[in-house]
Parts: sequence; structure tokens; C-alpha cells
Amino acid sequence: MRSPVSRFVRLLMIALALGVAGWQPAMAQQDSGPQVLRDTETERLFNDMSRPLIIAAGLDPGSVKVVLLNDPEINAFVSQGQTVYLQSGLIEVADNVNQVQGVVAHELGHVVAGDSIRSSGGEHQAIGITILSLVLAAAAAAAGAGEAAMGLAMAGQRAALGEYLAFTRAQESTADATGARLLSTSGITGKGMLDFFGKLQNQEYRLAIYSKDSFDRDHPLSSERIQALQQKLESDPSWNKPVDAALDTRFQRVKAKLLGYVNPKQAVLRYPESNQSVPAHYARAYAYHLGGYPDKAQQEADALLAIDPHDPFFLELKGQVLLEDGSPKDAIAPLREATERSGNAPMIAAMLGHALVETNDSKNLDEAKQILKVAVNRDNEDPFAWYQLGIIYDRQGDQARASLATAERSNLEGNPKLALATAQVAMKGIQPGTPDYLRAQDIAMVSRAELAKKDKKYRDPKDQ
Repeated sequence: MRSPVSRFVRLLMIALALGVAGWQPAMAQQDSGPQVLRDTETERLFNDMSRPLIIAAGLDPGSVKVVLLNDPEINAFVSQGQTVYLQSGLIEVADNVNQVQGVVAHELGHVVAGDSIRSSGGEHQAIGITILSLVLAAAAAAAGAGEAAMGLAMAGQRAALGEYLAFTRAQESTADATGARLLSTSGITGKGMLDFFGKLQNQEYRLAIYSKDSFDRDHPLSSERIQALQQKLESDPSWNKPVDAALDTRFQRVKAKLLGYVNPKQAVLRYPESNQSVPAHYARAYAYHLGGYPDKAQQEADALLAIDPHDPFFLELKGQVLLEDGSPKDAIAPLREATERSGNAPMIAAMLGHALVETNDSKNLDEAKQILKVAVNRDNEDPFAWYQLGIIYDRQGDQARASLATAERSNLEGNPKLALATAQVAMKGIQPGTPDYLRAQDIAMVSRAELAKKDKKYRDPKDQ
């Protein structure tokens, strides 16, 4: 049996573990979190609106990604590396592209400061303080002062939490200041940044957060952030510069199609049929398509094409509606033109390849294979393109490369067990030393290493 002191310390250590887990920043909880939403038009908008900010930060635009997540929470964050995540709830409440640029500028402030890597520093400080309190508490318990021991432990937990929150508040304030500087350097007005903080302040009021200060919070209060930035932003030469009209037009389209996709019922309410604008047609097209009203969805897509018959994204929408409603042959023409007019955008090309496969005409397989191979070479983060390639290889009797395609898809989808198994099958049928063999070997190695973290049977005997 454990002594009362050892049991007390064990219980406190469990509480510590649970407490620290609860303090993890949002970016540390995304592995099993929201789904990444990919769309060519959206990604191009994000790239174009962020590029001047990325350059102002001294970063390489080719290395920084702005990624959309399907999550209704109004939030954005950075992960390790140079990836900025915007959640769909944030896009929904933003009024214009300038507000989103303000958010991106703030998140790039975290990237510049290395906060996604350095955030563990605050946790280590907090853990150190808590462990010290546990030592003192154990000593008090050993002396028979149980109440004093519990008081010491609780005080230590409180001090640790305060240390961690102070650390994250400092990071947020620094990111705000850096974001303001990036906007200024880019010649972009900071009105959007202040306006968005105003939106967050309204949210705080709605949630009955009336704190006079941010002592108990991991972010400064929005009122504090506005006060800290207002004079600096309003005195900047770009303050009265208008929002980029072309970018904002694109943003309104993307915002509408996103709402139609993630919340079809709300999209129809927000964009009634009396609204004949491009964003309204976009929102209703996706809402009707996902809601099971194919005729209405096609009518909305046709209305968009009547406005601009050669817009690649209107053509993509038309082709998608036809393809997913069971008319792949009819989808080929709009998707082919969409691919050409988008500069062979990989995801649109992959949809064209899918339409060719779905015709079930063996004459279309070679063209589909060529289109999909080019698509995955240009964008190797589309598991569905690999799925379609696997179907083609299987139908053509190339089981080894069908297995390799499955390994690629499983690797992207975070399924190391299937990735390892199919990569091993692929290596048995592909000539050693060829690019495809080496790729299968790489996937097998990475997948085995991932599996070995949780299961000893996958470990190399030399490492055990």
C-alpha cells in the first residue's frame, strides 16, 4: 500500500497533468480537429491577399500557407512551421477582405516571433512553478498539515496558470504590434484590424465577459487591444486608403460559396432568391446542390455562367454539379474549359480526371491518367486525385501502382497502417531503384516510424 504522502503527491501529479493538458493552445489540438477545406478560388484569394503581408514580414510567399478549416468558431492560429489557419466561422463574420487581412497580419506576427515553437516556453515555466508547489505541499503533508498542503498546492496551481496566461498575453500583444507594422509596410489600411477587434469585443459582451482587465485570460481583452493599436493605426499614411475593390469582390464570392457549403440552410436564408448578385447565386448553388435539389443548383450555376460564360470557377461549379448528380459525360466540357482557363489548376484538373473515369469508358482512361498524374505532381496534397489514379491503375491491371496510389492517399489522410501495407505491396511489383519504387519505400519508412511511436512491433530491433 502507498503511504498517505505518496498517494497525495500522486493525486496532485494527476491534477497537474490534467491541468497542463487543459492549458494547451488551440494549435496543439488540431491533429484530430476540424477538416481542412480546399478550393482553388479560395486558396488563390488567400494567397493574393496575404502576399504583400508575407513579403513585409521578410518571409517567402512560397513557403507560407493560409489554410481554411471547417470550424464555426471565430478563430485563427498558427501551427509549427509557417502555416496560418483561418476557421470558417471567422470568414463568415468578416465584412470585407481587409478585416481578414488584419487577422492574417496578426498571425504572421506569431510566425515572425516563432511563437508556435516558443509557446512551450510558457508551459515549461508554468510546470516548474507547479512542481515546486507540489514539493512544498508534500513536505507539509508529511508534517501532518494536510490543510496547509492542499493550500500550497492550490496556490501553486494558481500561480502556474497565471504565469502561463501572462506568457500568452504577451505573445498576443506582440503579434498585434507586429501585425500593425506589416499592414503599414504593405500599404494596407489597419481599419480592418480594428474593426475585427470591435467584432470580438461585441462577442465578449454577448458572452457576458465584462472583465475590467485580462488577468484571467490568455488573450488581452479586445478593448485593450483596440486601445493599444488605435493611435498607431489611425496615424499611419494608409489609414484612409480604400479597401482593394477587386480583392473584396473575390472575397464576397468566396464567403458566399463557403456558407453554401458549410451551412446550406443559413445560406438560403441569408441569400434569398430575390437577391440576384453573384455571391447570392454562388451561395444558393452550393446550398441546393448539397441539399439535394439538383435542378435548382443547375439553374443557379447557369445564372452565373450567363453573367460570365468563361469564368473558370463558374465552369468548375457547373461541372461539379453535373458530375456529382450523375452526369459525368455532360460535366467533361465545362470542366475541361475550367481547367484550361484556370491555368490547369490541379484540383480542377483532378475533377476533370474524375469525370473521365466516371464515364466508365475505357477510351477515356489514358487521358484521365495523364491529367491526374500532372495534377498530383503540381499538388501532392489532394488524396482524392490519388484515389482516382488508383482506380485507373486497377482497371488497367497495374496492381503495383494501384497500391502505390492507395499508399499516397493513405499517407495524406493520416492512415499509416494502410499506407505501410500498400507501400509494401507496391514495392513487390515495381522495379527497384525506379522513382515509383523509391517513393513507395519513403512512404513505408515514414509510416513505420509513425506506427512505431505507439506499437513496439513496428520498431527496428536495433532501436529497442
